[in-house]
Amino acid sequence: MIALWSLFAPRRQLHCFALLDDAGICRELRQSNEAPAGGHWVQVDGICLSWLDRPLPPGALVAPVVGQPERRRALAA
Repeated sequence: MIALWSLFAPRRQLHCFALLDDAGICRELRQSNEAPAGGHWVQVDGICLSWLDRPLPPGALVAPVVGQPERRRALAA
């Protein structure tokens, strides 16, 4: 029964990341819940093994999500 419930449990979505070197060449691809630490990791829209040892194609990068600025309360006079 627990196995059945696990099918319907919400799962964290995996994101795709590419490690770029100083010249902008893709050196590693990874899927994880959050950006890996260390190095120049960028979020990409998917993983394609043909990107390794080459520059990323122009449409591969995911635009960073810009959130709404926090509303500040007015200070009492």
